[in-house]
Parts: sequence; C-alpha cells; structure tokens
Amino acid sequence: MKEKIFNPLADLIPDEVYAVLKEHNLIDEKAVRDYQIRRKFKELRAKRISAGDAIDNIREEYPYLQFDTIRKIVYQINKNNYS
Repeated sequence: MKEKIFNPLADLIPDEVYAVLKEHNLIDEKAVRDYQIRRKFKELRAKRISAGDAIDNIREEYPYLQFDTIRKIVYQINKNNYS
C-alpha cells in the first residue's frame, strides 16, 4: 500500500496528480510554501485581522522567515500578469 502524501495544493490539483509530481521531483517546494503563506494571509485578513498581526501569526508557522520576507511573499505582484 502506498503511503498517503499530504497535498498542500488540494484546492488546485487532485492528490493523485500531486503524488506523481512529487514522486518525479517536479514540485517547487518554495513556491508551494509561498502559495500556502499567501492563502493563509488572505484567510486571516478576511477575518479582519490586521496585516501585521496576520504576518506575525504566519511567522509562528514559519519561524525561520523574517517579517519582511513574509510581507514580500504576501504582497508579491505576479509579474506574469503584465506584459
């Protein structure tokens, strides 16, 4: 029996697809982490938590990241949307 893999992108792709991508080392772990951080930030802001408090909350999950690093991640503009 195959080991169940946690799919942090379950809202985007099925578990089976994630497992295959992971198996073939086609997952950019940093990009997945940044996606999770942006998603968590949006959730916290939707609950009317201040941006600073939301970033502090996220730092508890990612203590190795500086406040400014998380701020840059959550406010990063997707350059692919512009010509």
